[in-house]
Amino acid sequence: MMGLGTFGYPAPPTKSKINVHYDVPEGVEIRGRYCEEFAKILTKDSLQFVADLQREFRNQIKYALECRNEAKRRYNEGGLPGFDPATKYIREREWTCAPVPPAVADRRVEITGPVERKMIINALNSGAKVFMADFEDALSPSWENLMNGQVNLKDAVDGTIGFHDKARNRVYKLNDQTAKLFVRPRGWHLPEAHILIDGEPATGCLVDFGLYFYHNYAAFPQNQGEGFGPFFYLPKMEHSREAKIWNYVFERAEKMAGIERGSIRATVLIETLPAVFQMDEILYELRDHSVGLNCGRWDYIFSYVKTFQAHPDRLLPDRVQVGMTQHFMKSYSDLLIRTCHRRGVHAMGGMAAQIPIRDDPAANEAALELVRKDKLREVKAGHDGTWAAHPGLIPACMEVFNKNMGNAPHQIQTMKREDAANITEEDLLQRPRGVRTMEGLRLNTRVGIQYVAAWLTGSGSVPLYNLMEDAATAEISRVQNWQWLKYEVELDGDGLGVKVCGDLFGRVVDEEMARIEREVGKEKFRKGMYKDACKIFTRQCKASTLDDFLTLNAYNNIVIHYPKGSARL
Repeated sequence: MMGLGTFGYPAPPTKSKINVHYDVPEGVEIRGRYCEEFAKILTKDSLQFVADLQREFRNQIKYALECRNEAKRRYNEGGLPGFDPATKYIREREWTCAPVPPAVADRRVEITGPVERKMIINALNSGAKVFMADFEDALSPSWENLMNGQVNLKDAVDGTIGFHDKARNRVYKLNDQTAKLFVRPRGWHLPEAHILIDGEPATGCLVDFGLYFYHNYAAFPQNQGEGFGPFFYLPKMEHSREAKIWNYVFERAEKMAGIERGSIRATVLIETLPAVFQMDEILYELRDHSVGLNCGRWDYIFSYVKTFQAHPDRLLPDRVQVGMTQHFMKSYSDLLIRTCHRRGVHAMGGMAAQIPIRDDPAANEAALELVRKDKLREVKAGHDGTWAAHPGLIPACMEVFNKNMGNAPHQIQTMKREDAANITEEDLLQRPRGVRTMEGLRLNTRVGIQYVAAWLTGSGSVPLYNLMEDAATAEISRVQNWQWLKYEVELDGDGLGVKVCGDLFGRVVDEEMARIEREVGKEKFRKGMYKDACKIFTRQCKASTLDDFLTLNAYNNIVIHYPKGSARL
């Protein structure tokens, strides 16, 4: 059936397009809207490449996801994640990944953002060393967003991308010097419901990777496998078997393209608790294609709650208190640095999510000072680079790393962090300390609902309370509310003696919805999808069983199937 458009308005194909179809290979069906620009990306040959990847690796992917569920069962029965005795030999042996490619040796500041056209231009022009173009947590994965993102990235790689902002009467185009482009596809768990392969939804990350690689690999200089790209970030992995699949995908892509093994390079985000015990193994599986690991710290906190969802002795304090000074977070960061440098690759730091506060210079300077302190901690710990969410933060981040790293492109040889060799499972699992407050419950609810409302209307990167939020913040907010409700947490501070229960949460939701309406204005509130978002968010917070991912649960709300758009089925 035909659904509503991405932004909530009816979007049927025009009469002239009703019988226009994508030219697809056998076994592939496109159920997304036909568009001539999209058809330049969804060519028969590129779809054949994606279908070949899907058919070759779908059983391995299904097995990896089944293993995730089996691990969750063990944790829910009281087990703890830890280092795998069977792969001790990988952790203890001396080996290194392929040499760091000169093209991406210096990554001291990276900017991230969705694959939106203006964002791509601004990020590539920002002065950062790398731009990570995101198909994952910073993007609402509607058909329009995904396909426009592929069009935008192809234009960016070709150097032809431009944007005319009619409201500001301003034209955006690329500078002569731009950041290196990395692309983050979706995680293994997310489907692409608009593309069916042999009757099944395609794996989202293979669609993102496959289309981008197929159309853009030739634009990267191919120097006998020396790692000149394309470059990727790989999210949400929990085990090295998932990295092994990616390595096979890269080898398959290189073979198809006729380029040398090791041309593709990727950084893996360590953003799940199980993955911190698999860092050596993940690098080992990707050793010919690796350029390091990254501290995805917001998702890591989310994963801590999800992993210990059946452990009432591991309740988090207010999420704003779970920073990098918490012992389990510092241990995670220190071990990541030690592991990466021992294996000869970059250890990337976490996100600075602040955005400029233009109407309050004092508050803006205070926010920048927090950024500087966080980046100083990272560079002194040994990180080779860091992340920022807004171009306005690049100078502050760059200043800190320049001052402490000088002309060296990284710290791989100089910061071995042998002191981190003694980090234990207990260090990585230590219970976080802090208080649980009514304001923490309110903030989770207010931010979670507003993020979901934006996501439903096509925005995955959302400015809220002077921070640029993506799906990770909504996930932390959701699972913490769920955890507090499930175990009827007793609140500290102003809520002293009050237990979180269904009635209390219902009142908080009503009051925070009223606050959101006051803050955004009645007209915007009425036109937005706040009520729908509230239903989705509160339903997940109150669910008897914790959903693995908010976005996976909410995905069907943005799937729009048009009349069959394929010439062959």
